Amino acid sequence: MKKCYIVGVIAAIVMVASLCGCGGGTKDMNRKIKDIEFTVIGEDKLPEELKMIIDEKKEKEFKITYQDNDFLYICVGYGKQDTGGYSIVVKDLYLTGNSVYVDTNLIGPEAENRELYQAQESESASYPYIVIKTEYFDKSVVFD
Repeated sequence: MKKCYIVGVIAAIVMVASLCGCGGGTKDMNRKIKDIEFTVIGEDKLPEELKMIIDEKKEKEFKITYQDNDFLYICVGYGKQDTGGYSIVVKDLYLTGNSVYVDTNLIGPEAENRELYQAQESESASYPYIVIKTEYFDKSVVFD
C-alpha cells in the first residue's frame, strides 16, 4: 500500500513539474527577440491586389496581412474619419518566438489645423491606413 502511495505522489510531482515547464516556454515564445526593419509604403507602391483589398475594407477599421514574393505587408486601417489631417505611427514592430507583433497609433489633426479640417468636413472625409512592408516571416501577426 505504501508503494502505491509513493508512486502516486511521484507521478503527481512529475505532472506538476512538466506543466510548470510548459508555462515557462510559452512566456519565452512571446518575448521580444528582435526589432524588425520595415518601410511604410504609399498607395503607388502597393501590389494591385492589395490595393483592391484595402479599397474594399477602408470604410471600417481593418487589420490584414498580405504576402507577395519575399515580403510581408501588414496593413492597419482606422475606418472613415470625418476630416483629414490624420497620421499613423508605428509604435512597435518586433519578432517573438512564435509571432510578429505590431502596434500602431492613429494621431488626430493638430489643434491649430483642427478648425480648418472641420470647416472642410462636409466635403472631405478621410480613410487613414498604413501599410508596413517587411521581409516575410512564416509566423502569425499579432496586432495591438
